[in-house]
Amino acid sequence: MHSEAMIVMTVSMLFEVIAVLCSSIVILMIFGGLIEPALEYNTCLTDVLQNDSKQFLCVLEALTDSKVNRRSSFEVLTDGGVFYEAQLAAITTAQSSINLEAYIFDRGEIGRRYVEALAERARAGVQIRIVCDAFGSLGVNDAYFADLTSAGGVLAWYNGLRWYRLARINNRTHRELMIVDGRVGFIGGAGIADQWYQGRGLKTRWRDTVIKVEGDAVTHLQATFAGTWLEAHGGILPSREFSEAEDHLAEDSIAMIVNSTPSYGGASRARILFQTLIASSTKTIHVTTPYFLPDRSLADELIHAVKNRGIEVKILVPGKKSDLALTRSASRRGYGPLLKAGARVYEYQPSMIHAKVLLIDGLWSVVGSTNFDQRSFGINNEVNMAVRGAAFTERLEQDFIHDLADSRELSYDEWRKRSLIERVPEFFGWIIQQQQ
Repeated sequence: MHSEAMIVMTVSMLFEVIAVLCSSIVILMIFGGLIEPALEYNTCLTDVLQNDSKQFLCVLEALTDSKVNRRSSFEVLTDGGVFYEAQLAAITTAQSSINLEAYIFDRGEIGRRYVEALAERARAGVQIRIVCDAFGSLGVNDAYFADLTSAGGVLAWYNGLRWYRLARINNRTHRELMIVDGRVGFIGGAGIADQWYQGRGLKTRWRDTVIKVEGDAVTHLQATFAGTWLEAHGGILPSREFSEAEDHLAEDSIAMIVNSTPSYGGASRARILFQTLIASSTKTIHVTTPYFLPDRSLADELIHAVKNRGIEVKILVPGKKSDLALTRSASRRGYGPLLKAGARVYEYQPSMIHAKVLLIDGLWSVVGSTNFDQRSFGINNEVNMAVRGAAFTERLEQDFIHDLADSRELSYDEWRKRSLIERVPEFFGWIIQQQQ
């Protein structure tokens, strides 16, 4: 009996040791993903290439593994009161399919309107597919979409909590996009939640931008969704949902849809896109972002642009109405070298600003889901539309100028003299920088 007890005890201890080892390995893998240092992105191609040249376009197309689209049109939709109504109008006219990918889908008035509109189209025979990020959309569940799924719509969750996914649980789909009938697309950084629609409680509606796209670029938005759908649900989208593009010429504009999924080494096409365009600038770099936590390579590129090349660098970020106070503190910690070099930083005052827009030389624009931080560049799945076109960029510049008028500029002297109360939260920045 004594020997049998010893055997049972030994086996039990062995299982405990194995369980502890396995748990430790998983924790180390997840923690390693949080603090893994960013890659060094250095470029010298702009020593010989102008960003309005055919050669530059070919290089950018190759580096980002995307395709140049020349038959597209774009409409800037500023704020939720505009872009939600445009999307709902497109849903009500859908004839064959609606594919929607959302990092944030939340309960509330606008969420209810979307579910009702989508369910009505499903009952009419339209194929509805929705992918929601399992973490970003924690506020809803299968039951919330019951009317839609009972009508024939299909719902999938991206990277839900499963034991075999623990090593990559930190990877999220941060994309916010919708494609209707394979002909009309919407891309931006806004999810489906009331903070973008009418505000919540005493909090003012968030400021954001979405782009309506028609023409050949929509095919590549559809392809971006198709990859997420395959991973979250399984199955390849039928070919009939990739409609032949109609001619939608927007003067001299061309566009590339750059979908970005980090490699195991942390490299991503979104990061290459941003670094290359910023390095190519000759006049202006205008950035609007809700979370400004650039890695060393990107910060150095911005400093080099303003200090050594005389580029006008303006960065628009949230003020005190930021939704994440610790992230704002971590962000402010890094302003010093930029301000000292001559960059100008503005803090938006009326509400949380969530738009993600990069404008280069009045010629190039990037709009999509990517923040200026390591989570977007090295961990999340993202999608951006890069457009070379003066008219489209000018339209976005108008919004930028309007937003600057509602902002407060932060000086280097003010930054340098910030109080201890402001500085203390900045020490949490080393981990916050990886998580927003």
